[in-house]
Amino acid sequence: MNLLAWLESTSLAIWVHESPSIWAQPTVMTLHTMGMGILVGASWLIDLRLLGIACSIPVSAFRWVFRAVAVSLAVNATTGVLLFVGRAATWGTSIPFFIKMAFVFASAATLLPIRTYVMRSDVDDHDVTGSARQLAVISIVAWCCAVTAGRLLAYLVA
Repeated sequence: MNLLAWLESTSLAIWVHESPSIWAQPTVMTLHTMGMGILVGASWLIDLRLLGIACSIPVSAFRWVFRAVAVSLAVNATTGVLLFVGRAATWGTSIPFFIKMAFVFASAATLLPIRTYVMRSDVDDHDVTGSARQLAVISIVAWCCAVTAGRLLAYLVA
């Protein structure tokens, strides 16, 4: 608990959450929201292809998506930490926050095996294995839960 209180008292946390500057909380929140949109959207693009949408396009054609996923994941990790430090004592002891983070980690955990599958697919590969489809379903459900849980934090954790 002392660590969480210390985090909230750092100059960075105070600047992000109490500064009237547009570069503080408004920019961090905007970047976090945009990063989440790109991250979840790009993940869904791959997931939906693995589930059979646009099956005339080879799986390998979606390799470029992982660059967007990597950049947006880095943006969201950075902005998420910045948002957390200002409410560390509250969120760091909150069950809803831990549930949200569990879904975020579950979502992110599906990215590596899906990436491996897509990167190893042949140029003419249109078929998708059953395990890849299962990962896609898990990814979609986990991202939906993570986004919903993140949004509900504003209402469940004061």
